[in-house]
Formats: sequence, structure tokens, C-alpha cells
Amino acid sequence: MDFQFDARTEKLRARLGTFLEECVHPAEAVHAEQVAAAGDPWARSPVLEELKAEARRRGLWNLFLPDPRYGAGLTNLQYAPLAELTGRSPHLAPEAVNCAAPDTGNMELLAEFGSEAQRERWLKPLLEGEIRSAFCMTEPEVASSDATNIATRIVRDGDSYVIDGRKWWSSGAMDPRCEIFIVMGKTDPGADRHRQQSMVLVPRDTPGVTVRRGLTVFGYSDAPHGGHAEIDFTGVRVPAENLVGAEGAGFAIAQARLGPGRIHHCMRLVGMAERALELLCRRANQRIAFGRPLAEQGVVREWIAESRVRIEQARLLVLKTAWLMDTVGNKGAHTEIQAIKIATPAMAEWVIDKAIQGYGGAGVSQDTPLAGLWAQARTLRLADGPDEVHRSSLAKRELRRWA
Repeated sequence: MDFQFDARTEKLRARLGTFLEECVHPAEAVHAEQVAAAGDPWARSPVLEELKAEARRRGLWNLFLPDPRYGAGLTNLQYAPLAELTGRSPHLAPEAVNCAAPDTGNMELLAEFGSEAQRERWLKPLLEGEIRSAFCMTEPEVASSDATNIATRIVRDGDSYVIDGRKWWSSGAMDPRCEIFIVMGKTDPGADRHRQQSMVLVPRDTPGVTVRRGLTVFGYSDAPHGGHAEIDFTGVRVPAENLVGAEGAGFAIAQARLGPGRIHHCMRLVGMAERALELLCRRANQRIAFGRPLAEQGVVREWIAESRVRIEQARLLVLKTAWLMDTVGNKGAHTEIQAIKIATPAMAEWVIDKAIQGYGGAGVSQDTPLAGLWAQARTLRLADGPDEVHRSSLAKRELRRWA
């Protein structure tokens, strides 16, 4: 078994690492100041646009898409260490290289299931980074961890579909450049429970669409993901050609979209944990308490050693999952995708928590990235399916082997 990355991956890793050190990390404080000055937590910062332009100049753009017609043509295994690097600065780096959720999943969805007209109208500007998009599946009135519960109705009316319902945690919708919503709802409530749902494309400016409010994440705007919105769809009418794929295919399309999305999150989480461990080690070497550096305190050494073990374990599982997705497909890697979705956010949350503890009061302030990193890691134990759902499904698959 060869654990060495290939030449192309190593070249891109070096280029991306240099971009982070020279451009992204120095821009983190500038970005925060510009957003604060705008008085809008979801405002876009000029420095982010500068980073995007620089990333394109350096050939660091659309790295996530394996289809060379649309992206860099990298495999999941090649993309994994690159996504890990962007996770070191999750508020800036993913969007700077046009690899930020939810746009990545939405672009993959349009590339695989969209019509030629849909790809031309929406995928093309997303690939260029000209607009952003939102994914609208979760609802406030039902337990959306079971996606078959969704109650939003999508009704055929002549040459149109009419959408009625309420969504929330609609990732991407608070970004001022978000122009298209991908909405999942029921077209046939009487069909098999996994064939009731469909997806339609709803332009943001369609009459009947009302963005009620933005939702914060532990008090953060989560602007890197375009924010999260609660949205009403009241008599929203769109052309029938806005249907994605076929009627009744919405659940299957959602699962196809969420598989790569889950591993992308986990790749970035490894990078978030690495950033936290680096910060902890720097702090431990510099900070003196009770007459000696923190690095000489046994409990701090215990945190550092255990962090390294947990990060390496998670990284190996993520890389194995990426390799399986490349070789046997997403369905064949289903067990491993669920395993990393359980293990990696918990790992990152633990490591970041220990780094926060090492920094004391500074760790929960705005003076380090740790509080924001922790909020993202904790949130990802819910996003794309809560831990408990993945554990239950994984256990069922394991039990079937011995039934």
C-alpha cells in the first residue's frame, strides 16, 4: 500500500500551501474587520474578492470537481489533501478557490443531473464564481433528519410547478450574490416513501419567495457557507423545465449530492484540527504558568499526543473513503462515508476544544480562530445528517452481514 501522493497532487499541495501562507492567513483579520465595518454579518468583504482573483491567477480553482469538463479533473483521493489545507482557514480558503459548500454540492448536482439548459444558465456562472446558490431541504416543522418527512409541496400545473412550504437552514441563501435555490419537496405524497420527492430550481427573485431571516450558528453568521436562511415559498411558480432530473427522483439525487459533500466536510475538518493543534503547540511553547512552560505540563502533553493520534486516525479513514469512492463508487463506499461522518467532526471538536483550553480566555475570544473552528466542527455533527442517524444506519449494515 503506497501512501505517497502523486506528482500532480504534491505540486498542487505546494502551490496551495504557499497561497495560504502568503495570502489567506494574512487576510483573515482584514476580512473580519471589513465585515464588521459593513455592519452586516453576511456582507461580502473586498479582500475575499481579491483572494479569488489571486487563486485563479495561481491555477487554484474548482479543484473539487472530478469531471475535467467542469473542474480540475482531480480524483477524490487527489482532492483530499487539498481540501484539508483549505480547512485550515475555513472562513476564507474554500470560497477563495471556489470550493465552498453549498455551491460545491450544488455544482455537482447540476453537472450530474441538470439538463443542458440548466447547466448553461446556472452551473456555468457558479463555476466562474460569479454567483452563489442555496440548497433548500431541511424544514422547521418536521424532523428533517428523516428526509422523507419533508412537507413542502411541488405541484404540477400545466407547464409549471407551484411550490408551497417553509424551509430553514437553507445554506447559501443569505449571501447577497445567491441567485438560485435548489428546492426539495413532494410531488407525489402517495408514492413509495423514497419516490415522493422531487427537486426544482427556483430563482431567488421569483414572486412568492420570502427570506424570513438569517440563522446564526452558535452566534456566528457562518458567512463562508453563504449563511443559513429560513425561507417561505408561497404559491411560487416556476417553469416545468426547472425540474431537476425526473419526478420522484429527488431523494436519490439528494443522497448522491450529500455523499461527496460529507467527505468534503471531513477533509476540511482534518485541516481544522491540524490548525488547532499547531496553535496549541505554539501556545504551549510560549506560555509560562506556575514557573514553567505549558509544554512541560503533563496534561498539556497528553492533549497534544492524543490530538496527533486522533488526527492521523481520521485522516487515514478519510483517505481510504476517498480511494473507495474513486474505485468502487459512492455506493460502494457508503459504510466508510458514514464512518467518517461520525468520527471526523467528533475528532475535530475534541482537538479544537483542547486548543481552546490551552489558550484560556483567549481561546473563546475573537483573537484566535479557535472559537469559530469549534462552532463549525460541532455544527457538522448535525449537518448532512446527525450522528445518531449515521450510527443507526451503519449498525444496520453491519448487522446484515451476520444475519
